[in-house]
Amino acid sequence: MTWVFNEPLASLSQAETVQKSKELWEAEDLGGITEDNNRLPVPVVALVLLTVATAFLTTFPLWGQRPTAAIYEDYIKAMDTPEIQSIMETQGDAAAMKRIVDMNKSSPMAAQLGRHPVDMDDLRVLKPQIEEIMKHPTVDLKDYTVVYPQVKIANFEGNFRPDGKRVRQQPWWDKGYTIDLFYLTMFFLGVTITVKRLPPYTWQPRHHENDRRKGDRRHNP
Repeated sequence: MTWVFNEPLASLSQAETVQKSKELWEAEDLGGITEDNNRLPVPVVALVLLTVATAFLTTFPLWGQRPTAAIYEDYIKAMDTPEIQSIMETQGDAAAMKRIVDMNKSSPMAAQLGRHPVDMDDLRVLKPQIEEIMKHPTVDLKDYTVVYPQVKIANFEGNFRPDGKRVRQQPWWDKGYTIDLFYLTMFFLGVTITVKRLPPYTWQPRHHENDRRKGDRRHNP
């Protein structure tokens, strides 16, 4: 049962083990059902890999992150600036909101703001709640989730801070995703090892004397 890595893409078994597998393969008729040693079609393999990759990319925990109060902090501060107030009075809320968005395009929160857009009416609802939280300098706005029209403490419980309070921020990665990756990796690795312990696909078994396949019949039942 020694593993051989001289030609891992062909076989992981010793020559003696491969020979025994060939003899057993040709000797066993499986109740009249014969199995050939064909490789899985490349398009099928590609389709499986594409399906797995698509499933993992679309369910990546990062895409499901909820909006936090922190991502709207700069929006809230910009609302009271003379420039935005002037635009609201002369051009309306839509123009003012567009200007606020333009002002924050280089913000570290730009990606999250893009996934969770708001309009001026939304900001008016959120503004007093976020400003109330901002009155406490030791509070991290990232610990608060925006569940419109309310801003609530997030229901995540992370590590403890030095002041004894918990970090309540949604992680960009979760344990369930790690478990999925582990089991799927083990599955594909196990299947690959199992297949590569068999004779190379270049060899085909002969199931009866008149079977014109590659190689001579090596075992007569």
